[in-house]
Amino acid sequence: MPYKMRGLTFDEFEVGQAFDTMSRTITEADVVAFAGVSGDFNPLHTDEQFMKSSPFGGRIAHGMLCASIGTGLANQLGIFEGTTIAVMQITLKFTGAVRFGDTVRLKLTCKDKKESSKGDKGTATFSGELFNQKDERVLDSEWVVLLRKGR
Repeated sequence: MPYKMRGLTFDEFEVGQAFDTMSRTITEADVVAFAGVSGDFNPLHTDEQFMKSSPFGGRIAHGMLCASIGTGLANQLGIFEGTTIAVMQITLKFTGAVRFGDTVRLKLTCKDKKESSKGDKGTATFSGELFNQKDERVLDSEWVVLLRKGR
């Protein structure tokens, strides 16, 4: 039997529908790998001695790393698998620092849907909230996703 994609189509998402992801701990290895891939070696993320005297009291994870982990957590839900045509826009607002060892999870909520004039697809807008282990919101985002209609 062929593999069946798990993704939800445009028609299957409902405004107000929320999805909670699993959690993931942000490690030093994550931050080091992201610094290498992105080229962002800012002392905020890489220099513990420098950051000890900062308001954070130590290094913090890259905001873009946390946003990327949020998209990965959403992907693991399977709701976009095989039905997403394109991610058209993501806007981010960083609301708190993520420290090494913090554990984050994402809550994704469908806020709006608009059918395409072509009828075979539509855009869905989602709000994404990334929380740490203390249930403090550390990142707000909005995603506009172009999705297939029907199966």
